[in-house]
Amino acid sequence: MSDIVVTLPDGSELSVESGSTVEDVAHEIGPGLGADTVAGVVDGELVDRATELEEDCRLVVVTDQSDEYLRVLRHTAAHVFAQALQRLHPEAKLAIGPPTDEGFYYDVTDVDLDADDLAAIEEEMEAIIEADYELKRVERPREEALEIYADNPYKLDVLETEAADEDPVSFYVQDGWQDLCQGPHVESTGEVGAVTLLNIAAAYWRGDEDNETLTRVYGTAFEDESDLEAYLERREEAKERDHRKLGRELDLFSIPETTGPGLPLYHPNGKAILRELEAFVDDLNADQGYDFVETPHLFRTELWKKSGHYDNYVEDMFLLEVGDEEYGLKPMNCPGHATIFDQGNWSYRDLPVRYAENGKVYRREQRGELSGLSRVWAFTIDDGHLFLEPGSIEREVTTIIDQIREVLDTFGLEYEVALATRPEKSVGSDEIWERAERQLEDVLEASGMDYDLEPGDGAFYGPKIDFSFEDALGRHWDGPTVQLDFNMPERFDLTYTGEDNQEHRPVMIHRALYGSYERFFMVLVEHFDGNFPTWLAPEQVRILPVSDDNIGYAKQLQNRYLADFRVGIEDRSWTVGKKIQQAHDDRVPYMLVVGDREEEAGTVSVRDRFEEERNDVDVETFLTHLEREVAERRVTPDFVDG
Repeated sequence: MSDIVVTLPDGSELSVESGSTVEDVAHEIGPGLGADTVAGVVDGELVDRATELEEDCRLVVVTDQSDEYLRVLRHTAAHVFAQALQRLHPEAKLAIGPPTDEGFYYDVTDVDLDADDLAAIEEEMEAIIEADYELKRVERPREEALEIYADNPYKLDVLETEAADEDPVSFYVQDGWQDLCQGPHVESTGEVGAVTLLNIAAAYWRGDEDNETLTRVYGTAFEDESDLEAYLERREEAKERDHRKLGRELDLFSIPETTGPGLPLYHPNGKAILRELEAFVDDLNADQGYDFVETPHLFRTELWKKSGHYDNYVEDMFLLEVGDEEYGLKPMNCPGHATIFDQGNWSYRDLPVRYAENGKVYRREQRGELSGLSRVWAFTIDDGHLFLEPGSIEREVTTIIDQIREVLDTFGLEYEVALATRPEKSVGSDEIWERAERQLEDVLEASGMDYDLEPGDGAFYGPKIDFSFEDALGRHWDGPTVQLDFNMPERFDLTYTGEDNQEHRPVMIHRALYGSYERFFMVLVEHFDGNFPTWLAPEQVRILPVSDDNIGYAKQLQNRYLADFRVGIEDRSWTVGKKIQQAHDDRVPYMLVVGDREEEAGTVSVRDRFEEERNDVDVETFLTHLEREVAERRVTPDFVDG
């Protein structure tokens, strides 16, 4: 067998025989590492330690000290659940049970479960963990696997899809119980230090609402009880910060049944925030020389066929017949922007051409996957498309990355970066894809940024750099993106005249500084717990007259000094204490209490939403600070402390 080159995390290369397993390579690095190997990450994909390496690759060896170890442990916890379930309910059929970022789930059928059943299953899981059963990977002939699951259509589906080319196929066995699985797993059930079942929900098989409905049981697992307790505390906090809950309480948005699923309505408070977000990104675009364009909500499907969306994305599109023609609501803005570019005659001196649009798009997600603003049918992308010479790629991508960093830093969001490569469903030649992936990788390497590899997660037309941000609860969300595209200019036959007076093909960059407004809005609601920075807050200042006699002074302050801000006056006949409490509940950044003393002196008493206060403040002093805080887009109010 020929040798292959395995690249290790430190950049060093190891030559090993093709067919060597992850564990073999770990032993080659060092006997101690080999003994500690739990799994591997091959080109960004978590795999079993018995996985054979057939070609050159990047490898990270996973031990119990690795970040990936918890995901492996949770996969084992899913098997512990499935074994416990079938001990108590032998009639239950298993579908799939993967680990997730927060735990695991298992889809099951042929068993009637509700929340009251979870305690008994959890008790049986504890017994399995206490018994510390060894997990053994066993390979069985494909025909035997088909016989084992002859009455389980879901496992047969897995054998015909994920394991279609495998013979033999892998099972994991513990205490005589087995499950069809590619792994990886920890060595024994006893390594699951703490586990709990969280809830039950309905789920469609494969997430397709046209398929059967299964019962999905969610759980989570950790190495020890203290980590589990901390997680459960964060989970309770997350419920309080849930953007759907806060959206109702703060009157930000709604998704009524009568208007349809995944179609959010923004109320005045929510739209005020969106307008500020739009203005921020529009300023950034203007600074970088973007021209603003606008495209309609639907196009003839001829355009989507030309762009490649019809062949590669049609299942996610809303299509409709108009007379004898078929139209599609746009899932992306890029074909419209490419068409605008195609209407002009361009010289190399004109490039880069940069278009920006806050464009509404529509994607037909499965109903079972719709959730608040995190996954919707209609959403808006702060879209930008650049048309440039190949030699400008590194400069433009670097500039976009700097813009993205400025956005995330402005909101105090932590983020991670990943390079997403060619998906299975894609357009273009191998040569073009390899070139595009290499150029994005070069930019990331030159920037000195840490990044992960996400094999197969690129757009169908090109690879991308994805930013995911971490909110105040430690959860990660997809956000900004930079995508390099050599394919769409080819499909649209886009050209520019070069310095040699010949026609050349431009390169296209797709980028979004937020991702989508809906998901970014959701993250901000939960990240700030509704306590938006003053520049974003729907109501920035609320004036609280002590009595009806002071309402005139309150209106004078509003109209004379604070006309450029979003200001409300609480003129209901309430006590001052009740007015303060309501403003606090409404998350208003600043409250100005004005009574006879303040009116006589021409001052205000300033309170912030965190219950700090300063009395006898000169109005001009407060106004100057407010103007500066908003202009600088500070994350938290700081007048009282400043």
